[in-house]
Amino acid sequence: MPKHDDVVGNRALIIVPTYNEIDGLERIVSRIRTAVPAADLLIVDDSSPDGTGALADRLADGDDVVRVLHRAGKDGLGQAYLAGFQVALNDGYDFIVEMDADGSHDPASLPAMISLAVDGADLVIGSRWVAGGSVVNWPPLRKAISRTGNWYSGVMLRSSIRDITAGFRVFRASALRDLDLRAISSQGYCFQVEMAWRLERSGHRIAEHPITFVERETGQSKMHSGIVIEALLRVTAWGIAAALRPGMRPKGTRDSDRENPGKQTPGGRGA
Repeated sequence: MPKHDDVVGNRALIIVPTYNEIDGLERIVSRIRTAVPAADLLIVDDSSPDGTGALADRLADGDDVVRVLHRAGKDGLGQAYLAGFQVALNDGYDFIVEMDADGSHDPASLPAMISLAVDGADLVIGSRWVAGGSVVNWPPLRKAISRTGNWYSGVMLRSSIRDITAGFRVFRASALRDLDLRAISSQGYCFQVEMAWRLERSGHRIAEHPITFVERETGQSKMHSGIVIEALLRVTAWGIAAALRPGMRPKGTRDSDRENPGKQTPGGRGA
């Protein structure tokens, strides 16, 4: 188990999944280390053919808080994060961070987000769609897709989370232990929706912290129509099932989870 003293930094593991991110990886690692120098960093690489994994190994060789998890192949964002979660839980971290490698998530937001988790939030979402949040360099269609996806998810799932598809997050490890992570099979946007919804439905405290999301600085977007279709189908199915059985606890939520509805801190729709 890691021996850490600084609650905000040292007990946090930042998970950065990579696939063909060689152009921007070193830059984002440097920015993370500057923003939260006491935090540990795990790069989860899905056998990137462009050499990202080898670069990650070199970065880890030069910095003892950086580790690399090599996976056999490209298996989706959700599975990469789940693999990282397992490492974090096995190693006894208290706070677990999700963030992209492409520069769209500003590490400067991490101290404030982790502080919200330290103060009691089970999930802190770096939110684009709350007061103070924004998106830079997105075309109108991409904004419309994101806003519509969040609106639809909120309606179908009766969720008060404003940016439920966001991928910049801090989890309290104890909250992840309340979930049966083996039951999570979603990818892309839908993985983020599923994780947040399960926590919200089982009574965990959700906070949304406004961020400025900047369109990726390097590489190619992983967004494609299949991700959107998967999210639409799954969210619709979950919403219908929940409406038919109002007291239903989402599959993948442990029996020990709390029953009270999730609470929102200021910035969320439920504030």
